Amino acid sequence: MRVTDRPVARAFVAGFLAGGLLAPAGAQSQTPNAVQRTSAGVLSEHEIEVLDSMSPQKQAELLLERSINHFRGANEEIAARAAKWRGQIASTGRLENLFTTAINSDDLQVRVAGIEVNIAARNLEKNSATVDMLEAVARAGDQGARVNALWDLGLLGNRGVQPSRVAEILLGSTHDDNETIRYWAVEGLAYLGTDAVIEPLLDLFHNDRSASVRERAACGLAQSGMLSAKQRWTAVPRLLEYAGDFGLDPQTRGWVFQALRDITGQSIPPDPELWRAWYRRTGR
Repeated sequence: MRVTDRPVARAFVAGFLAGGLLAPAGAQSQTPNAVQRTSAGVLSEHEIEVLDSMSPQKQAELLLERSINHFRGANEEIAARAAKWRGQIASTGRLENLFTTAINSDDLQVRVAGIEVNIAARNLEKNSATVDMLEAVARAGDQGARVNALWDLGLLGNRGVQPSRVAEILLGSTHDDNETIRYWAVEGLAYLGTDAVIEPLLDLFHNDRSASVRERAACGLAQSGMLSAKQRWTAVPRLLEYAGDFGLDPQTRGWVFQALRDITGQSIPPDPELWRAWYRRTGR
């Protein structure tokens, strides 16, 4: 699977749906003790024994499925095997569906597992030479190639391949005249997931001239991408400022309140004074 160059995100990207950000599984209200487990949630000895007899494709599919279902040992197996899968697995419908589920998980380690599998499926080597190649394409390629390069850079940077350099490349693309390029640069920043991306995402959410880019920045701050819950909380003070900024268009202000709800888990009406009063009470 190659990322499309359309300005609308593919299904695998978490985003706003029916007026709100997609809620992670853990955010849904549940009856206490409603989940009855069927097993200990550990990779079975049998599965571990037969992994090496399976094709790389089947290994990746099985282990990512087990990661999504929180089987202990699955993430470690993916980390150990992903480099060997490079060039040996493809983004079939099944693997792409698993990837979609993984990167929308409320467990950051499951998202990591999904990224490792996607990097292998996209045949990317995790080294500076790959960043060199992608930088050239991201800065000067045609639109479709640039979109793919921006996505690939975000994934590689998240996995520790020159994250500061990757951030610089992605940030440069957020000033592009092409809305689609800015959109995917924002998506790359969200998946890079370092502390350094938070302020730029806040600025883009508030100031970019494109509604789709502003929405994608809001998603990256609130729920999608690779920021941790702790990192997302650092955006709350600025979001509270935006909540009271009546110079913003109504749609963007609505996204501000959605982002605040997704980050904090609070169901407070879209009133900036109520949100500020709650925040003061938290003592943060």
